[in-house]
Amino acid sequence: MHRGTLCCCFSNMTPKYIDIHSHVNFKAFDEDRDEVIKRTLENDTWMINVGTQADTSRKAVEMANQYKEGVYAIIGLHPIHTGVSYHDEKELGEGGKEFTSRGEIFNKESYRKLLKDKKANEKIVGIGECGLDYYRCTPESIEKQKQAFIKQIELANEFNKPLMLHIRNYPADKSKSAYKDSLEILKKYSKVKGNVHFFAGTVEEAKSFLDFGFTLSFTGVITFTHDYDEIIKNAPLDMIMSETDSPYVAPIPFRGRRNEPSYVKQVVKKIAEIKNLPEEQIAQTLIANAKRVFAI
Repeated sequence: MHRGTLCCCFSNMTPKYIDIHSHVNFKAFDEDRDEVIKRTLENDTWMINVGTQADTSRKAVEMANQYKEGVYAIIGLHPIHTGVSYHDEKELGEGGKEFTSRGEIFNKESYRKLLKDKKANEKIVGIGECGLDYYRCTPESIEKQKQAFIKQIELANEFNKPLMLHIRNYPADKSKSAYKDSLEILKKYSKVKGNVHFFAGTVEEAKSFLDFGFTLSFTGVITFTHDYDEIIKNAPLDMIMSETDSPYVAPIPFRGRRNEPSYVKQVVKKIAEIKNLPEEQIAQTLIANAKRVFAI
């Protein structure tokens, strides 16, 4: 499809669903990116593509700028990418090559430059995904993650953009909580709120973030496990959101395939089932939540 057509063909669309955390900017979508976006918008769904380092952040902005509405960007540095050991062939590498983390040091000025572009700023709706990931870590790597996290919080404060948080505990060591440590940093440095993406913490950790004013978002994982039913059931409806984290964790009935934003309706359907509320009510509320948090 011609890019000039992409900019206007979905204007004035009223979405039924929104995927607040996707990665259509990743290499996994190189062969059919435009078709995936077209399919998503035609299914009454909007999307926010999230950067994980400089290359994917720029790509997310480039994509958002091609559309009048319905496609948005969040820019930042994933905590895993503060180290050199992480590798993911589904991400976008320099020049479109297979991606290997360079151990990026968060360059605030580089991201600030994107935010200072008026056209881009209107489509950049948050900073992230940033936070702490203790799944594979050392004391040195944790310190790097914390420093990058603080710098991104400072950038979010400067431009009054919400944060998109990535937080993951290390299951084998219950003495360390990335959720607790992240919240301590936020309380010390953050003047803005945001969302905890792919929430996978405890009931207590969920409550601490909700009490602090952060929303929680859930992926297709909830369609094939009951681990988060209690959290979803008890969380205020105006404090939760829907996401895919595509190309990962496709929901039932697409499990095992590459995930994509149009599948977020399965997440919404499951949230409605868990909360025992009409799907239409859930869908409308989740749209309202996303528009409030990300000022869309």
